[in-house]
Amino acid sequence: MMRSMFSGVSGLKVHQTKMDVIGNNIANVNTVGYKSQRVTFSDVFSQTLQGASSASDDTGRGGLNPMQVGLGVKVSSIDMLMTQGAAQRTDNPFDLMINGSGFIVVGDATGQYFTRAGALRQDDEGNLTIANGMRVQGWPSVYNEKTNKYEISQQEVSSINLADPTIKNSKPSMTTKTQLSGNICNTADAATTTIRFYDSVGNPYTLDMHFKKAEGAQNQWNIELGTTIKDSAGNEIKLAKAPTLAEGTSITFTPNGSLDSDKGHLALKFGDGNNSDNGGATLLETTGSTISDLDIDISGLTQYAVQTDIDPKTLNGNAAGTLTGYSVGSDGIITASYNNGDKRSIAQVVVAEFDNPEGLEKAGENLYTTTTNSGDFDGVGKAGIFNTGVLEMSNVDLSSEFTDMIITQRGFQANSRIISVSDEMLQELTQLK
Repeated sequence: MMRSMFSGVSGLKVHQTKMDVIGNNIANVNTVGYKSQRVTFSDVFSQTLQGASSASDDTGRGGLNPMQVGLGVKVSSIDMLMTQGAAQRTDNPFDLMINGSGFIVVGDATGQYFTRAGALRQDDEGNLTIANGMRVQGWPSVYNEKTNKYEISQQEVSSINLADPTIKNSKPSMTTKTQLSGNICNTADAATTTIRFYDSVGNPYTLDMHFKKAEGAQNQWNIELGTTIKDSAGNEIKLAKAPTLAEGTSITFTPNGSLDSDKGHLALKFGDGNNSDNGGATLLETTGSTISDLDIDISGLTQYAVQTDIDPKTLNGNAAGTLTGYSVGSDGIITASYNNGDKRSIAQVVVAEFDNPEGLEKAGENLYTTTTNSGDFDGVGKAGIFNTGVLEMSNVDLSSEFTDMIITQRGFQANSRIISVSDEMLQELTQLK
């Protein structure tokens, strides 16, 4: 009888534990990135009243099974369910939802932590943080002199800061390539367009280019260049030598109106015509800056019987720009945008993956820490796949939780009856005398 009472007590304890877990799951039904838990039970050691015996020809009897009395129940495990939660759209560019496995890496002076809650924000010093102020960690952007671009460097993660002084402004760059496309009317005698380009400090300039039909030739056009360039205010800037075209001053179209394939590019030279002493750049004494020789792509020009419409484009080079905002790509790369149209990669949010994510230990505030059964973080991480402007909701299933609540309640009630009935039996025993 006492064994039954103790079994009932153990049943009450484990069902109370399961109810605690269910209550915590329901309480966190709207917690961003929360992972629900479940409880499993197992029986405890059983007392053997009689061991098993095999059949015997000597006695003529068959084998006997063991006789055991169980001593109750215990909590076998409390597991985290790492299934993906539903998506909640926010349209905040710094809200990130991880697709698949992995955790965003965060940290402070106490160490590194991991979270699925991607509600990121920027503090007053430009640090990318989570709600409790811990800094988000990822890969930095490093300037590559060969490509003249900022590129993500896959190295040990570090705190992401968006207020670096080098981020606030976009550096200017010289124009080296332009393009002319469109049509020159085959019945016209002349056409004019204006090439636009930037110098080494981002000042814009223009150069007029005139097309005149060659005498006695229907498909040949001579090109005349302006002798000066103009700045943004329309002021003329004289050069030491007038601009020249290195490969001739005429272009030819085929009878069907397309450009002769022999000349799809024009090489425009400034200054002395070769600029070999200054890396292809010409010094402007009025501004102290330099301009580069231009490669003009004219392969898109045609000569049809329609209105002249030459479209000049600047293929590279830009003025200095100021920061206008940030965006986060599906690969976690944070890109800064500038008012001159330039874009720059600043950093990349990465994810940490573990051999056994269920083995992580909850640290509160949607954070996890590693344990001996989860596996370690290598300090580098890997590129993740994110939904931007979206948060991962809790994966708590209310229908399952309420069903488990009913089962748990009934189990608790049944075990309480064991205790009350055992008590009544003990009371009958004391009243035998």
